[in-house]
Amino acid sequence: MRSRLDALRPIPRITVQAFCETAEVAAAIEAAAADRRMVKAHVRVNTGGIRAAVEHYSAAPTPNLVILESKYPPAELLLELESLADVCDPGSKVVVVGHYNDVSLYRELTRRGISEYVVAPVHLADVIAIVSQLFVAEGVEPLGRSLAFIGAKGGVGSSTIAHNVAWSISKLFASDVLLADLDLPFGTANINFDKDPAQGIAEAVFSADRLDDVFLDRLLAKCADHLTLLAAPSVLDRTYDFEPEAFSALIEAAQRGTPCVVLDVPHGWNDWTRSVLQQADEVVVVASPDLANLRNAKNLIDTLRKARPNDPPPRLVLNQVGMAKRPEIDVAEFAEPLGVEALATIAFDPHAFGTAANNGRMIAEGDAKHAAALAFGEIAHALTGRNPAKRLAKPAKGGLRAFMRRR
Repeated sequence: MRSRLDALRPIPRITVQAFCETAEVAAAIEAAAADRRMVKAHVRVNTGGIRAAVEHYSAAPTPNLVILESKYPPAELLLELESLADVCDPGSKVVVVGHYNDVSLYRELTRRGISEYVVAPVHLADVIAIVSQLFVAEGVEPLGRSLAFIGAKGGVGSSTIAHNVAWSISKLFASDVLLADLDLPFGTANINFDKDPAQGIAEAVFSADRLDDVFLDRLLAKCADHLTLLAAPSVLDRTYDFEPEAFSALIEAAQRGTPCVVLDVPHGWNDWTRSVLQQADEVVVVASPDLANLRNAKNLIDTLRKARPNDPPPRLVLNQVGMAKRPEIDVAEFAEPLGVEALATIAFDPHAFGTAANNGRMIAEGDAKHAAALAFGEIAHALTGRNPAKRLAKPAKGGLRAFMRRR
């Protein structure tokens, strides 16, 4: 089911009402309504089948989509639907969930204007697929995947890893990547890529009402052949307080025209960061192997697991491993209470990373065979699914196994 969900596009802002005769179909629709791909849709599930719908819509307008479950045999089902035609608005789409696998019935229903007929049982992915099929324009390529990077704690290098992975994806696969720096006051992507664009993400966010592909293209700075940057202004001439959905229009616009969108999310926890992380196709939590990072990473991963029940858990990248004279938690012991394996461990190398940052270059541009550059390549493979990634973990010494077990 997970592979089917990965291929589905987010549903636009529509209204869906369902009338169900069985608990199983109702549960499937309710589960679909809770999925992040349906977050914009307003879904209501009612008990009762076609007759309940007819009674309801005799005094109320029909929504964008009506889902009707019926246990009637084909002949009776067609008779029942005739009464629905008298109360259903012409612009509404109707999907029927039946209990008879009958090709002749399907043909007759489609001839009468029913949008789709599916046979019970249906599952979460079936419901989302049907809605997506009906409300996503034909001929449009699938949306690009969004990859969100966030640090478990400030200063762990989440932005550096996001930038290097974005660069690696663009170079390894010759595939277009858009990197969006969501840290408007303190973003570093423009420094790390040695760019100083006059416009960037601030204009996109504060002009969301006129954000289209043409406008977005004007705001992008080219960093490499297949890598563009939506830079943060990195100035403090104003405060940046955002509504929960402030970045939604931007992310959707970016995904319409770019196969891969990398989101550099600042360390913090508020309505808009939570919303961005919930919407992303993949979330990568970057941490250093100490106690505060362990606590924060566990809170982040546990919270996102609950918010994204139908998606894989967030990925874990351990950075700055092996710092001299710093007691560290062993990589395996760090990952165990989180319930995930480390996607990569990146050794502490202040000279290589400092030199790259000061020169406005990525690690691989200075040394393509550097261990960190190879790690970024493996992360790129894992997140894009281009081919199986090799195991990168090289455990650092130390340990504090008992801490999370006491919590």
